[in-house]
Amino acid sequence: MATYPGGLTATVPAVRTRALVRRFGDRTVLKDIDLDLAPGEFTALLGRSGSGKSTLLRAVAGLDHGVEGTGELRVPDRVSLSFQDSRLLPWLRVLDNVVLGLHGPGARRRGLTALEEVGLAGRERSWPHELSGGEQQRAALARALVHDPELLLADEPFGALDALTRIRMHDLLRELYERHRPAVLLVTHDVDEAVELADRVLVLEDGRISLDLAVGLPTPRSRRDPRFQEHRDTLLAALGVIQPDSPGTGAASPDHGRRDTGAHPTGRPVGRTPADDDPRHGLHEEKSHAPHA
Repeated sequence: MATYPGGLTATVPAVRTRALVRRFGDRTVLKDIDLDLAPGEFTALLGRSGSGKSTLLRAVAGLDHGVEGTGELRVPDRVSLSFQDSRLLPWLRVLDNVVLGLHGPGARRRGLTALEEVGLAGRERSWPHELSGGEQQRAALARALVHDPELLLADEPFGALDALTRIRMHDLLRELYERHRPAVLLVTHDVDEAVELADRVLVLEDGRISLDLAVGLPTPRSRRDPRFQEHRDTLLAALGVIQPDSPGTGAASPDHGRRDTGAHPTGRPVGRTPADDDPRHGLHEEKSHAPHA
């Protein structure tokens, strides 16, 4: 199994995997994944159901104990997670949820600051059931960021929200990211969400990274930008939703925006160093307790 040595510095990737393999019985879900995530880099992970997205995120989070696998995996010491449901404890008030696990005389002050950052100032004494779905996700983001993480792992955090709330949460997440600058790995089924938020988008197919796309668009981003549409079409083609040369789609060449990763013809990528990139520069997957990608 992989180890979690931690203690990484800014001179090495925030996350590094080499030949990472994960198996469930006779099914190999992750197949020799080589991946580097630079400190402060916002990366989105797309893929069809069963491609291995959630398996990769759980491996990076250290939540796959007992799963058969091999390879090297390094992550920083401070890692926070955000899920599709807020997972707020109903018997704790909002502030107590935010500072859960945070110790020291300044814990509550830091919690109040985090709530203010996400627009929940004055709601610290509320119970979770008194918050709307969007407010609960805001509280969950505050809880994730109050620990000053070096790495934020987000597993479809906006999947259960309505469309208007999702737009507001996108703006909030990008604002918080710019302020705190953790490395982010966002698992999503929403291609537009990936292009709008991330600096880099990976497509996972059959347990391998088949596309590594540098977005390279300034923020805030407009979905009317032709380059946004080109990236969108490239990703949809990689996911098998459209054909790259379909008339009227405006789809770009399959190589549009692709990183020069030295990928094997089958789509198997090789490692990447943090210096390769400047970190500033809709499909649905069912969730269950049974092992799945």
